[in-house]
Parts: sequence; structure tokens; C-alpha cells
Amino acid sequence: MASPSPATVSPELARTTWRAVEPLHVSVYFSPEAPAEYAAIGLEPTVMGYFASRSAAFGAVGAETVVATFFNFNPDVVRSVIPKAWEAAAPEAVLAARLRAAGEGLRRIIGAPVLESEAVGEAAELARTAALEAARHPYGRPLFAAHAGLEWPKEPHLVLWHAQSLLREFRGDGHVAALVTAGLDPVEALVTHAATGQASVKGLRRSRGWSREVWDAAVGRLRERGLVAVGEDETVSLTEDGRRLRREIEDRTDALALPAYAAIGAEGCERLTDLAAPLAQAVNDAGILPGTRRA
Repeated sequence: MASPSPATVSPELARTTWRAVEPLHVSVYFSPEAPAEYAAIGLEPTVMGYFASRSAAFGAVGAETVVATFFNFNPDVVRSVIPKAWEAAAPEAVLAARLRAAGEGLRRIIGAPVLESEAVGEAAELARTAALEAARHPYGRPLFAAHAGLEWPKEPHLVLWHAQSLLREFRGDGHVAALVTAGLDPVEALVTHAATGQASVKGLRRSRGWSREVWDAAVGRLRERGLVAVGEDETVSLTEDGRRLRREIEDRTDALALPAYAAIGAEGCERLTDLAAPLAQAVNDAGILPGTRRA
């Protein structure tokens, strides 16, 4: 069989495939297993656990590396836990704890029989193929490259989780490049994202650690550029120029992520999407992810 051609995968299909599998990866940031694992090795389980677990692939780096690569978090929040985290636990221990948390969480949510099925094994190999192709394009993608250098786990469901972790950071690094190219700083990027209606201002400010004053200043800069408008109720919306810029950013992000998915072709993307659907649905039904939590 001939190797898949990049032309067989559209940017839209690549984005759809990434979104289909993403709940599996992102579950580690919200499952109760993660704080427990991080606390067991001496980390403060919430803020410190997040920044340490996602940056541990770099080694014991300083806060500025994390600020730069994570992009849209308040630097003061990062500096409050990095490099302090490495005094509590070595990066290798943090990575091991993160992998245990991911595996334990998926087993609880989805169940061992499903995770040990042939379908999960097939999904894992498709995702691994895409991630290995991504690893041939590490240039300008520091967070992805750090994770791509980690050892692959053995169990199929963890292979799938790790592959999606790589694909997520591959896409994320490309997205940061698109934001910087568009001339948006971290808070301005968040404001324009909130203005699309896809995320709440309150949620973004709280999770990224930005004050109301800093947020409002970013809104003011974007107004001066003609990218947002502020209504009488202080609701911020994108102008036509703002919508155009956001479309360009998302289109560029999709295009930059395309090489990974081209490796499995359109048929492989569609198959991976189908195989991941019941797994992702189980994670969504568990109610641990933002937007799915039960009262």
C-alpha cells in the first residue's frame, strides 16, 4: 500500500481527529487520581502539580522556560511553584506520577476490559504513528520536543494517552506560534478567545491567574487595534477584523498540525476518530472535564 499523502488529509479533518481523542489526554488534568499522585511524591497537588507535571519533560527548568512555553499563564503564578517543585520531587518522579494518574484515571472511567481491547490497541497504533511523524517536525516546538524525547509506555491505553499528549503539545506549540505571529500577547490572546463565545471570561481569568485590571487593559489595547468592541453591558465581542484574525490564527494552527495526521491519511484519521468516540464519551460522561461537571 502506498504511503498516505498529505493531500488526503484536510486541516479540518486533522482538527476533528485531534478533538476526538483529546478528552483522553486532558482527563489527567481533572481526574482525582492526579492530585493524589502528586501529593504522594511531595508536590502541592493543584497549581504546583499542574505546572510541574506538564513541564517535567524539560527537566528541572526555571520558571521563565515554563512562562514562555505555556504562554498564557500569569508569570507570577508560575514563579510561585517553579522551580520550588523540583525541591519536592525530581522531574523523573513527577513524570512517573503523571503517567500513573493517567492510567489509573482511565481505568476507573473506562474500565480495564475496554482498555485491553483490540480496538484500543488499534487506536493506540494509529495515534502513535501520527505522533512519531510529528517527531520528525520538532523545530520551533519546544514543549512538544521535550515530551517527544520521553520513553513510550508499554500498555496500549497508555500508548494512546501518550501519543495524544504529544499531538496536543505539537498542535499547542503551533498555536502559540500563530498567536505570536498575529501580534497577540498572552492576555490579548485569551480576550479574543473569550470574545468568540467559546470560553468564559471568568474561567479564563481564574485558571490563568490574571487580574481584572490586567484583563481590562488588554481589552483596551485590542479596542485600539479595532479587534474587539465593548457593549453597553461591558460584553466584549470580536469586530469583523477580530473575527478575521481569529480565523487566520485557527487556520494557521490547523495547517501547522497537519503533518502528523498526514502520516495516517484520511482513512486513518476517520478510523481513529471512530475508535476514540466511545472512549472520549466515557470521559465526558464522567463529568470531570470543564463543561461536563455535574452539580
